[in-house]
This record gives sequence, structure tokens and C-alpha cells, in this order.
Amino acid sequence: MEKGKNNRSDAPARTKKTGGRGQYGTSAAKPRGASAGKGGYKKKTDKPFGEKPYGDKPFERKPYERKAKPRAGKYASPKRPPKAAFDTDEVRLNKFIANSGVCSRREADTYIQTGLVTVNGKIVTELGTKVKPGDDVRFNGQRLKGEQKVYLVMNKPKNYVTTMSDPHAEQTVMELISRDKCPERVFPVGRLDKATTGVLLFTNDGVLAERLMHPSFETRKIYQVDLDKNLKGSDFNAILEGITLEDGEIQADSLSYVGDDRSKVGIEIHSGRNRIVRRIFEHLGYKVRKLDRVYFAGLTKKNLKRGQWRFLTQEEINFLMMGGER
Repeated sequence: MEKGKNNRSDAPARTKKTGGRGQYGTSAAKPRGASAGKGGYKKKTDKPFGEKPYGDKPFERKPYERKAKPRAGKYASPKRPPKAAFDTDEVRLNKFIANSGVCSRREADTYIQTGLVTVNGKIVTELGTKVKPGDDVRFNGQRLKGEQKVYLVMNKPKNYVTTMSDPHAEQTVMELISRDKCPERVFPVGRLDKATTGVLLFTNDGVLAERLMHPSFETRKIYQVDLDKNLKGSDFNAILEGITLEDGEIQADSLSYVGDDRSKVGIEIHSGRNRIVRRIFEHLGYKVRKLDRVYFAGLTKKNLKRGQWRFLTQEEINFLMMGGER
């Protein structure tokens, strides 16, 4: 036997390294999360809000791992919206009229029933009638054209209600949008309560709005929360692990302290449940002094003062069309 060599017949064959990639072989075979260095795994350390240790013991911020939940029925795929959301070949007649800026859908139903609307030269009085983009739709003899799709983002101020109209509200967000600069009938996508500020999207694109608000898309949102007292370490971990509210379990995708002040936190969440962020902290005995949404579906309020708005760039619109993430 030659010295230094293993001539055992049952010795396992050695695997040849390829591409200079060490133990992982080619880059395609490298496990997700492995460091680029010599073996091992590199722990995720990104801290969007500058997480700090609480007291003497730092809290370990684990990368979020959402529990897999079985999906059934028409929402079986979490990556795809309901089929109807992409069906733009036909629309209801009252919606087409409303999108043309003539009136609301309810008013359009009245005009249809009274015989003031024609489609391709024929009077239509049946509610629920659908029309195609190329149909000749006329109201009182004047042909209607669908409105151009517009998209804008606002930095919502406090004490404004997020609704089209409310007779009991002193101020609504619609009052902040100039009809001269934006004559189209836009509407807010989702809601922020009266006391909440921050990023709010407006559009007249119903298909996009349905996509962003549908639970299967899990639209990403980030809020900055100012509490009445420091957030305890046990409550910090509970929010990440999940707590049970009256309408079911909820957990944050990410949570961090903002700077050294432990009464201010940044929370990332995808749920669209009503007042969900406030209810999370109130459930644990905290009072939310301020709540500001700083991110929604890839949009931020950068360079927008409270109450200001702007049209989205084409790049931003494209991001929304692709799923609302950057």
C-alpha cells in the first residue's frame, strides 16, 4: 500500500468541486442564505428602523417566516388575483357611464331606466347590461368615452376622513385634490382612519385597486407608531410571534425600534383589516399617540408635505401593475 493513500474498497468517492464555489459547487446549487465567504450561513441583519437592544439583553430579530396556511377555493393561489380582476373586455353600463365623469353609478342606473342611454343606436333600459370598449354609448345623444386612467399619491393629513363623501365629516381627503389639475373622478384605494396620516393612493383604475386590496396579494405596508410608553421586550416578541384579536390571529412581518426611543416603533404588516395596527397595540395595553403610514405597495411620501399630492411617474405605475413592490 502506498503511504498517504486510502485503498479501502468501501471508501466513499470524493465529490469534485466545480466552478471554484467551495462546498456548494455551482452558484445554482448554493443554498439560500449561505454566505459568500467560507461555508456557513450569514444571518440577516437588515434593520429598516434601526433596531436597538432593550435593557441589557438585545432581542434577536429573526427573519420573518410566515406560517404556511392551506388555501382553498377560488383564492387557492396567493400570487394570482380572482380571474374577474383581469377581465376588462366588458364592463357594466353604469360603471362605464360613471367612469366617463357624467355621474355616479347609482345616478347612472336611474338614467338607464328612464331611457336616456343608448348603446350602438339602441335604447337600453335593463340594469346590468355590459358594454365593450368599442361600443357606441351615448347619454342624451352625446357619445361617452371612458376616462383616462390616472394615479396619484397623497401624504394624508390628520383629521381628514378617507371617503368620497360623508355628510357627518367636516373634511374629506377628496377636498384636497384640485379638480382643475385632476378632473377625473378618482377614489382612494383602501382607507386610513381620521387620525392616521401618511401614504394614500388614489386612482380611477378599478382593476388595479381590486388587485392591491385583495387579501391574496398581501400588499406590503409600513407604519411608524408613537406609543404612550416604551414597548416592553415581551410585547415586542409577542407581536412578531402573533397575537389573537377578536377577529382572529395577527402577526407583524417585521418590527423595529426607531432609534433609541423605545416608545417609537416601525411595523411592517400586510393585513388590510380595519384599524389593525392600532388594535394590535391597544390589545397589549398601549395607547397609540401617532400613526403614520410611510410605505404602501412600493409608494412613499417622499418630498410631499402633509396634504400635498402628486401624479405617479410611469415607473411607479409600472411597479404597481407588476404587484406593487420594489
